[in-house]
Amino acid sequence: MYRGRDMTKLSMISKKEWKDDELTYFHHSLQQITPYLNEEGRKIHRQIIEEIESRGGLSCIDSNCTHDKDIKSKG
Repeated sequence: MYRGRDMTKLSMISKKEWKDDELTYFHHSLQQITPYLNEEGRKIHRQIIEEIESRGGLSCIDSNCTHDKDIKSKG
């Protein structure tokens, strides 16, 4: 069960400051209601997806790919 910050708090900070579990939780939640989202909801979901992609994608977040990120930043 998700026990992180709610969307009200998260909407006040950059997606780059969100924790991985917050990104995955809200991505999954918004993905389930995509057909019903208005333009603003779709924009927020797109920003979440872009942040997840910038961190290496969902599989990387789920497996905590910090080692790969360190190698890329040093290379």
